[in-house]
Amino acid sequence: MRHMAPAPPAAPTALSDGQRRTLVAVAEAALPAGRLFPAAGAATVAKLEGFLAQLPDAARHAATALLAALDADALVRHRRRFASLTPAARVALIDRWRHGGLARRSAMRALITPLKVAHFDDPAFYRHLGCVYELQRPAPEAKPAWFRDRVHGAADCDGDLALDCDVVVVGTGAGGAVVAKELAEAGVAVVMLEEGRYFDRSEFNGRPFEMQRAMYRAGGATFAVGNVPIPIPIGQTVGGTTTVNSGTCYRVPDRVLAHWRDDLGLAELTPDALAPHFDKVERILGVADARPEFLGGNARVIQRGCDALGYAHRPLRRNAPDCDGQGVCCFGCPTDAKRSTNVSYVPMALRAGAELFHGARVERVIVAGGRATGVVARVRGADGGSHRVTVHARAVVLACGTLMTPGLLEANGLGGASGELGGNLSIHPACGALAEFDERIAGWDGIPQGYSIDEFHDEGILFEGAATPLEYTVSLMPQVGARLVELAEGFDRVASFGFLVADTSRGRVRQVGGRPVITYVLNDHDVARLKRGVDILARVFFAAGARAVLTPVHGFDELRSAADLDRFRATRVRASQLELSAYHPLGTCRMGVDPARSVVGADHQLHDCAGLYVVDGSAVPSSLGVNPQVTIMALATRAAQLIAARLA
Repeated sequence: MRHMAPAPPAAPTALSDGQRRTLVAVAEAALPAGRLFPAAGAATVAKLEGFLAQLPDAARHAATALLAALDADALVRHRRRFASLTPAARVALIDRWRHGGLARRSAMRALITPLKVAHFDDPAFYRHLGCVYELQRPAPEAKPAWFRDRVHGAADCDGDLALDCDVVVVGTGAGGAVVAKELAEAGVAVVMLEEGRYFDRSEFNGRPFEMQRAMYRAGGATFAVGNVPIPIPIGQTVGGTTTVNSGTCYRVPDRVLAHWRDDLGLAELTPDALAPHFDKVERILGVADARPEFLGGNARVIQRGCDALGYAHRPLRRNAPDCDGQGVCCFGCPTDAKRSTNVSYVPMALRAGAELFHGARVERVIVAGGRATGVVARVRGADGGSHRVTVHARAVVLACGTLMTPGLLEANGLGGASGELGGNLSIHPACGALAEFDERIAGWDGIPQGYSIDEFHDEGILFEGAATPLEYTVSLMPQVGARLVELAEGFDRVASFGFLVADTSRGRVRQVGGRPVITYVLNDHDVARLKRGVDILARVFFAAGARAVLTPVHGFDELRSAADLDRFRATRVRASQLELSAYHPLGTCRMGVDPARSVVGADHQLHDCAGLYVVDGSAVPSSLGVNPQVTIMALATRAAQLIAARLA
């Protein structure tokens, strides 16, 4: 029995009437009615329009330009606008774009992906599958007096403000929060500034569409452009990306430290020297293996397939000792089980006396006599006005993240002497595969990223579980039309798993109009490793009993047999055929002892500005081949000791 689509919510207008008609026609063609689910249409577009209205102007204009291009193509081919075509002609035109060159494929993917998310973000779909649509929000946690007194939102500001402290820390993610906590506990007066909001767990409802808009920079629409477009979602909230990541914890491999020592002169960063810092971080975060009872159906089939093939596999180590497997780690943990910095290091810093101002965007680093002496931030107050927060300090720590820190330095004319600022960008290109089984998988029930295949890690390929809610998994599927709806209606029998590669490709980030512009060209070596990863994952799924494997490789959307897999292996895959994502940008202010080849020294201080430190992923010298959160935190623990000693 079909259910009625929900009435479209009131939303800001982002499209003209003509653009809206075109997008509704695209939705109807790409997402038809199924056995149980209704077709997409005006309600879907209304939800998406609310999202578009909140995007940066450039992203919104790109969406409307795509609609104009699709209309123009329909006029050229049929002398009618897209919305006036017959249903069959609409589908044919969409398929022509989907199977065309990289530009057209990418454009259609950019248009249809958010439509999929908006359409399947529907409580009736979730009820059909037997999973919870919206988590029960706990009551707001009562905050102690020291917390309430030391946390200041932008709305608290009704005029310009000037502060003095020992160290001002810009950013509260894996780098900034750790530095702030360590310094505050050492008796240093610390002020933290954060551009994003401070969310309480009572606001984490588990709805990806809503949470992504609230807690991700540009609503999650951060991309690298090059020979293949690659989304790089990053957090913009107190806790940074730690608030919205999967909680996976790896130490930096010894072979990477050897590379830093031999090629960059970082002889101090040995396994033995860093071990106490890793130990401390892991103790605070409660790092431990994912518990078996919460590994879920994805891990079950991966275990079975790996056992059949003789591959090493195991649970991942995570910073969520009290996890109950609700499966929404990337959208804010609703129980505070994941010890992201918003619930660990930031409160510890506050308890030790640090102050936090959130909703504050730092625009200027104050430099006097060749030394950093503070920063100036902008906030939008409750009165709607723009106010300045000026913080004078004996030292400045920038921890805005790999994609934002170099832009702030560049805007202030700092860190550019070597020519390395913004360069050396590594991103861990990642992809995965979905598999259709005859058994119930229920991938939403358990830890999204709780299991790994270790067999190929020394090759630079790290397999990690990667489960997302219905609307996001469907958005990753290359299919449209009836086949897509069939897969969505059988979502409880679809397994997913992912992997990343330790990239040898490098990119660059520049700041344009206050936003990061990222360029990254994927080289043949990394393309070959990505292809091998897809091949291995398909083998594991087939060995576990899958009847179809959906891949992110154009031309091989669906593998159904060993013969299909053999054909895939025999084909040369190009970067333009891959649909990728990336999650661990590093290296844009890389550390090194040679000022001609690096931005900061081994003590995290800029080579060309005393008292100015960079302590985030941008200082990490190279790709790690593992999730970098704990490595950034261990380096930040060490950096805090060095800064405290210098201030003493």
